[in-house]
Amino acid sequence: MKKITLITGSTTGTAEYIADYTAEILEKYNFETNIKHGPNLKDLSMQGGIWLIVCSTHGVGELPENIQPLAKEIDKKKPNLNKIFYGAIGIGSREYDTFCGAIHKLDFLLKKYNATRIGKTLEINILESDLMKNLIKQWIEKWNNDITNLQIIIN
Repeated sequence: MKKITLITGSTTGTAEYIADYTAEILEKYNFETNIKHGPNLKDLSMQGGIWLIVCSTHGVGELPENIQPLAKEIDKKKPNLNKIFYGAIGIGSREYDTFCGAIHKLDFLLKKYNATRIGKTLEINILESDLMKNLIKQWIEKWNNDITNLQIIIN
């Protein structure tokens, strides 16, 4: 069974809600999921694996408080994340120029330390929350195919 660690960054709980829903869908694809809300680096496996970052944008494109320590720790310790593959789901409002700015910052940070993103980033406009579940289902279907293709290459 493929294991996924979902990592959330949230101010109001929206990312946690989306991570919980996403985990339900992933489990239908036979993934084993583990959700970490604002973890420290020591809470995450560095020996390889798949992370799914689910992060809302706070303020003017900033990271939510609960994920800032992880980002700072990664930038300070500069770990080699070359065994980490990840997906990215960003949440924000298209009313702002910094739409999904936080997930883009995390994406940049993970790439900086050699993690490999799987697929495209899903950007969710919180103002279209009625479409959210369908967007997530469609994205996971594509992401699952990307993971399957990746595992063929790795193995």
